[in-house]
Amino acid sequence: MTPPGTHAGSNDDDVQLAALGYSGEFERSMGLWANMALGFTYLSPLVGVYSLFAYSLSIGGPPSIWWIVIVGVGQLLVSLVFGEVVSQYPLAGGIYPWTRRLWNRRYAWLVSWIYIWAVIVTITAVAEFGGGFVAALFNLEATPGVVLGTAVALLVVAFAVNYSGTRTLARIAQLGLAAELVGVIALGLFLLLFRREQSFSVFFDSLGAGGGDGYLGVFLAASLSGLFLFYGFEACGDVAEEVADPARQIPRAMILTILVGGVSGFLSYAGYVLAAPDLQAIVAGEDVDPIPSILESSLGTAGSKVFLVVIVTAFLSCVLSLQAAGSRLLYAFARDRMLPASAWLAHVSSRRAVPTNALLVVCVVPVLIALFVYFQEGVLARVTAFAVLGIYVSFQAVVLAALRQRLKGWRPAGVWNLGNAGLVVNVLALAYGVFAIVLLLKPAPGTETFLDRWIVAIGLAVVAGTGLLYLVIARPDRHSADIPEGDAREVAQQLQQMRRGSGVAAREEIR
Repeated sequence: MTPPGTHAGSNDDDVQLAALGYSGEFERSMGLWANMALGFTYLSPLVGVYSLFAYSLSIGGPPSIWWIVIVGVGQLLVSLVFGEVVSQYPLAGGIYPWTRRLWNRRYAWLVSWIYIWAVIVTITAVAEFGGGFVAALFNLEATPGVVLGTAVALLVVAFAVNYSGTRTLARIAQLGLAAELVGVIALGLFLLLFRREQSFSVFFDSLGAGGGDGYLGVFLAASLSGLFLFYGFEACGDVAEEVADPARQIPRAMILTILVGGVSGFLSYAGYVLAAPDLQAIVAGEDVDPIPSILESSLGTAGSKVFLVVIVTAFLSCVLSLQAAGSRLLYAFARDRMLPASAWLAHVSSRRAVPTNALLVVCVVPVLIALFVYFQEGVLARVTAFAVLGIYVSFQAVVLAALRQRLKGWRPAGVWNLGNAGLVVNVLALAYGVFAIVLLLKPAPGTETFLDRWIVAIGLAVVAGTGLLYLVIARPDRHSADIPEGDAREVAQQLQQMRRGSGVAAREEIR
């Protein structure tokens, strides 16, 4: 281990990896900014703001923007907990190895089962939504067939980039980061400064949203404007074995993802609100897709076309990052022999140093789901309803497991940690997470049927129930009984001893 304050090289990274029971199969070619770009393009504030702008305004009016601040602070707390965990366990797959080493293999199996399906469905949804923008870019009518074809094209192109190796993934992620920043910050500032149609006081005016009901319930219902935006930063940790000095750089990348994503998302949302020529129509639900008209009136036809290129690049980068994260989770799962066909799924190309078969799965399964959506019109919202809730539940499973270990005496021993503030941050992160999950389970306003009211909870129950049933019947966890689990305190002591030994050796060498 490298003493604090020094830069770890690949040998030090491999020493920590070996101490955790694994040998390196990947190429450590990803630095801080490339790692942050991967998380940022997964988080994708452009995609999140564009997708929920009209919906959140129609529910809560302009004050909905403050959910970006509220959720951003909450998820920053979660990222701090993740930072401590990944600094001690810089392992590929993120959620799976973290929950295994903080609790046990059965807990990790169920949490990861929920998370991988949430990611796969999210990949499908992003590709489907992106397909409509690809169609608009080429002046095609967004028929179901065209959307299917463009969505599949996005999935295949993203797979090809991922398949080519970590270096290419890093380059395209950084290109996607640039596109996102242009699309959200530059355009947001342009709209704020030069195309403002509304006063800033509008962010404290509901404009009649919610009718005559009390505004608190309406404001809580509009929380999706923030909750749908702030996840993806965990992808920084999914590729931990491909990052140089991951114990130090990944926590920083996660925090940067939240901060930059939050600021850019806030500026973008504010810019669209202030530039909207008929904001009241959006709040009233009369204009369900207002951003194209805002762009058209603000940028002109040519300018809006240029921005469509930026949007398509952002969607492609988002799919790319989702595939990368999902494939590393599958690889980590399979490396520990926790899945059927584990040997096949855990294969890493010696030439490209990527888990090629796991990548194939997270491309092919979303294609199959896209085909299902094509033949079952209107089902996309239902099959994706549980995705965000599944991701938040998986996040809080890590936070809960970390708190459990802390209460048993664990003091995180990664080179990046919160020290004495760790327990307080952990408790606050869990409290926030429970609050967020309750908001996600809350039925949307105006839903009447039982299925529509509780579709999010039903989706999660189906996925979690099938996973639990398979775990009880097939016992996939029995195949990896020899691999460490629940060893947070023991590993922390081991790393501290290694660090002390490294410090003694360094002082002797100086003498």
